[in-house]
Amino acid sequence: MPQVVNLRQVLKAKARAEAERKADENRTKHGAPKAEKKKVTAEREKSRKDLDSKKLDRKGK
Repeated sequence: MPQVVNLRQVLKAKARAEAERKADENRTKHGAPKAEKKKVTAEREKSRKDLDSKKLDRKGK
């Protein structure tokens, strides 16, 4: 005997999958938010400064 399927649930699941696919496409197209870009840039700058501050000065030799 065939499985009984609720059509409304199937249509909602299909719509959710389509919305997720479109959202993923838009995330790829538009990239990261401005705040996230600033955060990454600040973290890179901080790590660069930390590394530079730990370098040994060899000018005297």
